[in-house]
Amino acid sequence: MVTVVRVDPRQNAFRLLSARLEGLAEPLTAPQWAERAGVLGVVNAGMFQGDGLTPVAYARSGGRVANGRWNRDNAVFVAEPEDPAKPPARILDRTCDDVPREAATYRVAVQNIRMLDCEGRNVWAQQARRWSTACVGADADGRILLIHVRAPFSTHDLIDILRTLPLRLTRLMYVEGGPEASLYLRVGGETVVEEMGSFETGFFESDDNRRFWPLPNVLAFGPRPPSAVAPR
Repeated sequence: MVTVVRVDPRQNAFRLLSARLEGLAEPLTAPQWAERAGVLGVVNAGMFQGDGLTPVAYARSGGRVANGRWNRDNAVFVAEPEDPAKPPARILDRTCDDVPREAATYRVAVQNIRMLDCEGRNVWAQQARRWSTACVGADADGRILLIHVRAPFSTHDLIDILRTLPLRLTRLMYVEGGPEASLYLRVGGETVVEEMGSFETGFFESDDNRRFWPLPNVLAFGPRPPSAVAPR
């Protein structure tokens, strides 16, 4: 099963929530993040370093920086532009977009591993390792797709599967794998999506995980105030 939460960023604002930036002693699970921040939903913001807090790649929320170092990964999620004429959220590609200039004009910027190139082609080499996956995409209508697949696939095969679905994907980036891959959505006080990963080759080779693992950094979204909704 592929679970997709499709978010219209004209109606919903995105935020980067970080245990480091929020001054928390311990990371929170996806439901805990959503409750604490009062948002509708959350997904992994990306992988993190050995300290259990710092994102692997560049991550910034406004003037607060969780990791100020750009690495070689090509996908960069940006949201909440300073210029209202810009798209409210998008995924940039360092091979075909001017990422330093564009990212600087957005209040949220998070770098991750690219899954599709600028032409929509699968760029992930085939490998034997498999895992549950959380990823973030953009479609041809400018919507942001939060995607979760619990079943373990090689990332190459998963990308091919997603390309066959009627999602109209234009960009796609990897944000986490294995038991930490999480997607949570609560609407009207009711939990409607509650997806956690499990299997990961060489780390957690079991489909038995039934709990959310703590996450130090998540992408979150919630409705904009009516006065701030972007025109269609």
